[in-house]
Amino acid sequence: MQNSLLIPYFFVVLLSTSCAQTADQDINLPQSTDFTVELVIGNIENGWGMVFLPDNSILLSEKSGKLLLYKAGNVTEVKNTPQVYNRGQGGLMDIELHPDHASNGWIYFSYASFEGEDKGGNTAIMRAKLSNNTLTDIQQLYKASPNSTRGQHFGSRIEFDNEGYLFFSIGERGNRDVNPQDITRDGGKIYRLHDDGSIPSDNPFVNDSGAKKAIWSYGHRNPQGLALHPETGALWEHEHGPRGGDEINIIQKGKNYGWPVITFGINYSGTEITDETSRPGMEQPLYQWTPSIAPSGMAFITSGKYPEWEGNLLVGSLAFQYLERLELQNNKVVYREKLLDGMGRVRNVRQAPDGFIYVSIENKGIYRLEPK
Repeated sequence: MQNSLLIPYFFVVLLSTSCAQTADQDINLPQSTDFTVELVIGNIENGWGMVFLPDNSILLSEKSGKLLLYKAGNVTEVKNTPQVYNRGQGGLMDIELHPDHASNGWIYFSYASFEGEDKGGNTAIMRAKLSNNTLTDIQQLYKASPNSTRGQHFGSRIEFDNEGYLFFSIGERGNRDVNPQDITRDGGKIYRLHDDGSIPSDNPFVNDSGAKKAIWSYGHRNPQGLALHPETGALWEHEHGPRGGDEINIIQKGKNYGWPVITFGINYSGTEITDETSRPGMEQPLYQWTPSIAPSGMAFITSGKYPEWEGNLLVGSLAFQYLERLELQNNKVVYREKLLDGMGRVRNVRQAPDGFIYVSIENKGIYRLEPK
């Protein structure tokens, strides 16, 4: 298990309000000015997902349900998108390309879906193709149940590994005392499927009676970051804690990541959730943020355009409104730095095929970092 790395001089006293109310607080990190910022796509309300197509266009999801295509300087709305349950943190969320997209055309989406007997919605995964600005060949691959009218913790990041398996996250939907520790229920999990939605025969719980066969790991709160390590191929994840205790984890088959039995966070009211931060059989985070930065989006830097940053990890902060750069050594965070401080709530960050870093900032748009 990884040991939690705390760097005390980067931290401030635990905040007395919820993370959503701390956007104007400073966490005293050094700030980089090694780049300039160029607005690529403006007037975006909540750009949740973002992928780069082979023709250099950008496909962008708005949480409200719009799917936008940016091509040659123009933005058009894609037709035939799924009807989404746009409530709270749920809506049209992440986008990812099939590893062989150039030949098969498959694009994968996560969204909050109404489908099901219960009122409300829950996270679904679908794939489709894009033809003449319209989604075609739509196939739903997974739909979490039951639906809930709660607006929190849909999770919803998507990632493929180097073997072509599809991973995605679903948050515990605000039902922390039931969902995350129960493998017979959806929510608070990382899932693994074949690219066509079928269940891999070596998933950890395929032979457990009543278990959700797609589960890969459990005990998660609200994972909004998934990224494949460029050297090891390991799946890295970050998730929202409550008040404090946001985590970075390396996801392993069948492991329990502890929520809410162990956590470094407390309730938003200031009361204790548990006095345990570790327990045998439960994984420790590689790193944890206290106070909570409300992490969203996650990308490793491999581009030679930012030579001083190669191998670093980028994570957006919704609460403090900046992009965080983390230097890593032997799976430990050894340095942290603010980028784009005060520009707004960073929803997503991606490295494009051209090597440039693109960042989605709520109520503003998509920006490109231009090295000086």
